[in-house]
Amino acid sequence: MGARREITVAVAARYRPAGRTQKGLVLDELCKLTGWHRKHAIRKLAGCEALPPGASPDTPRRREPTYGATIKDALVALWEASDRICGKRLKVMIPTLLPALERHGRLKLGKTDLALMVSISAATIDRLLIDTKVAASGGRRRRVGFYSAIRREVPIRTFNDWNDPAPGFCEVDMVAHGGTSVAGSFIQTLTMVDVATGWTECLPLVTRESGLVVEAMARAQSLFPWLIVGADFDNDSAFMNDIVVPWCRTQKIEVTRSRAYKKNDQAFVEQKNGAVVRRLVGYGRFDGVETAKLIARLYAAARLHVNFFQPSFKLKDKRREGAKVIKRYHAPATPYVRALAHPKVGKAVKQRLREIYRTLDPVALLAEVRAAQTELGARVDRRGTSDGAAAARTPSSDAATFAKGLGKTIEAGEPRATHRRIKRPYKTRVRMPSILDPHLADIESWLAAEPQLTAIAILGRLSNRAPAEFGLPQHSIVQRLLKTLRTKAAHQLIAGKVEVDKVPTHAVVPAGTTACVPAVPVAPPG
Repeated sequence: MGARREITVAVAARYRPAGRTQKGLVLDELCKLTGWHRKHAIRKLAGCEALPPGASPDTPRRREPTYGATIKDALVALWEASDRICGKRLKVMIPTLLPALERHGRLKLGKTDLALMVSISAATIDRLLIDTKVAASGGRRRRVGFYSAIRREVPIRTFNDWNDPAPGFCEVDMVAHGGTSVAGSFIQTLTMVDVATGWTECLPLVTRESGLVVEAMARAQSLFPWLIVGADFDNDSAFMNDIVVPWCRTQKIEVTRSRAYKKNDQAFVEQKNGAVVRRLVGYGRFDGVETAKLIARLYAAARLHVNFFQPSFKLKDKRREGAKVIKRYHAPATPYVRALAHPKVGKAVKQRLREIYRTLDPVALLAEVRAAQTELGARVDRRGTSDGAAAARTPSSDAATFAKGLGKTIEAGEPRATHRRIKRPYKTRVRMPSILDPHLADIESWLAAEPQLTAIAILGRLSNRAPAEFGLPQHSIVQRLLKTLRTKAAHQLIAGKVEVDKVPTHAVVPAGTTACVPAVPVAPPG
């Protein structure tokens, strides 16, 4: 670009004083050198000015700024007066806000500056205020959505878009093991679920990092019986970045994502997050490499038990009838059985699955799972104690010992080591003595004689009897007592326990009439 400009400046010196014929020759020469169109070359030569002394053709030309310091100061005042709203909203607010500030003497602009202020664009407002916004936020710039471009280029797949895919299309999600806090670094579980068969693979990640996600997916590829041909992620930045998405595409894996805030778009993996990950690991906080190795050992045993021996339901269809949604499910089946029955799974894969199935002992796998869970539970319970590390290394029982205990009666509410703990029995609160206890008989007699008595009236009688004990602060205590006594009387009336002395038992009630039994008078609480 600089060479063309230099040539144009040199040719323009010969072009201006030349005649018509010479100008045509100069234009032919310039078009041949630069490759420009003839009309474009004429415009360049007509608008070309001589360079100032000492200036280089590569020096970019600069124009004077349209908006000066006065406009910027006025924008800062308007931005503060509008409670620091964004440029698009401030642009609409300027015609209303600016006259109000001028009327009260807050701001004074000339006619030229006023016209510029009214015609300024929202993008220019944000550009002029950027330094002010950074200073107002304590010197920290707002984070830009780095992964938004990658996220936008990944297509969206909803829960209705699967259309019975072949084995190899997976939903991928991440489960955080941070306990009740997300502060600091903690272990994450990468869960991958095959949509067609329900085959589930779980892999622990020491930290939430895209590089570890790639390594975990590469490891999961070796664990799945078939090739992974599709991965459906959520909008997490650990997935939607320039490391995971390009790696999936180099591996010929189709990448899709769910809609934001639509959990049902990943219904398959969300179900396994609760039924497998949370059921096995629980809700405690886990961190560190050693704990990640222990969780990996747990998943290594659980993956075989879940995929070969635990049947699950799969939705067949659903329809809506008014406000009611009717769902029908296939018969419960394990992922192993679904893989054997699927027509798109090769014979070699089915044969390998059958060979693995013949070697598996479900009791031994369950014993290994329980041993790892017990060790994880010890890490959660003993965290922060001096013997926490020693308690975490509990010896695991062998499969034979574990199998002997399977037929024994379990305790009521017995939890797994890493699942929710036993709910402690509620401690019955002992009733404390009340200052109204010595006067309870008198209060009941007063209410029997005068049922309409209020708490204020009873409190007045008690204060006359014992002024040192009763006063206005005891009003609520008397109110609660009155409510209890009247509720008790109402229950007795409903249960038929109130003695009826108005109608004798030997009285004869004429036919066609009803004996009116007076109800116990119950006044509203005072």
